[in-house]
Amino acid sequence: MTWTHWQVPPFITSVFFVLGMLTLYWVTYNWLVSWVHHQRRFNVTDDQLSTWYGVTYMVVFVFCIQSLVVGGCEAWQFMNFQLIAIIFCAYFLNSHVPYYAFIPILFVYMVFDQSLGYWQSWGHALTLMLFFWVLNQIRVKVTTYPWAPLSYLAVCVSFGGLLWLWMKFKFNFSWQTLGEEWLYLAIFVVLLYIYVTMLSHDSQLKLRLAQFASHDALTRTENFAAYTAAIQDQFSASRQNQTALTMMMFDIDHFKRVNDTYGHMIGDRVLQQATSVVQVVLTANDPQVKLYRTGGEEFNVIFPNYELAQAQVMVQQIFSAINHLSVPTEHGPLEISISVGVSALSPNDGSPIDFYNRVDRNLYHSKRNGRMQITSV
Repeated sequence: MTWTHWQVPPFITSVFFVLGMLTLYWVTYNWLVSWVHHQRRFNVTDDQLSTWYGVTYMVVFVFCIQSLVVGGCEAWQFMNFQLIAIIFCAYFLNSHVPYYAFIPILFVYMVFDQSLGYWQSWGHALTLMLFFWVLNQIRVKVTTYPWAPLSYLAVCVSFGGLLWLWMKFKFNFSWQTLGEEWLYLAIFVVLLYIYVTMLSHDSQLKLRLAQFASHDALTRTENFAAYTAAIQDQFSASRQNQTALTMMMFDIDHFKRVNDTYGHMIGDRVLQQATSVVQVVLTANDPQVKLYRTGGEEFNVIFPNYELAQAQVMVQQIFSAINHLSVPTEHGPLEISISVGVSALSPNDGSPIDFYNRVDRNLYHSKRNGRMQITSV
């Protein structure tokens, strides 16, 4: 049944079409992130995934929708949908794709659209490339300013008018049609901003809640719940793929005495500075190696794909850095030290708990035999 039977104007159906297209993108992108990071564990960042999937999705969308009108006298009628796709990629996804990378895409599109022989199409293509580049620039340079939405709107409406002018020169439709399509584009641009902003705020809220649930409030490191999930995943992956796995466990020596002597505020400062030092070491060596606070003054570090000898290099760096750490107090500097247990996954470890207990025994051996030492078996 057509829209005329329902008395719903084409503009309203267009709004829902655009929102549906964007919603489908978010759903498929979230599924892809889950598949890449949690099932396949590819070494791909979210920014890289967002850029390439976003560009691929929108290119396929643009070609598919244009195939419905290609070669016709009204081949311009879906241009607003295509512009929304470009705006979404360039501004909201902040796709870091060089403008010259779109030259082959535009060329293939013009061949597909049978428009290579029209000078208006060449002007339209060059304007489109400039549009994408300008959107990228304002996204980077003005997004934090309160007037960022106005700059976004001004750029989109200005370039949109120019792009529709090229279409008028090519297809010679009326000025009234140009004005209507330009107005529709302006409305789409505003709705797009509102819709994506709402989704972004919702995603940020979920991210903050997830971070609160998985991170320790004092040290900002991942907590025991995050450790439990991580070690289960790493244990399973190591068994399935026959890869190495090493774990380090350490705690602050005589930490109860620190709290009793200097107070809990100093104790908290000791934990914060110690974890900060560890994070610096891990980031400098391998960001894939993670630190977890698994107890009061107890921490675990998981080394995926590391044999014991390889992990020992980082373990020694952490050990040396913390043992040379001095925490200022009103009674003078407080020197701290740590005791460490390290072990690699063994064929005899039937579960993550078995692995944890072996590393814990190594830590206990270090503490029982004088502290401030590393035990690795």
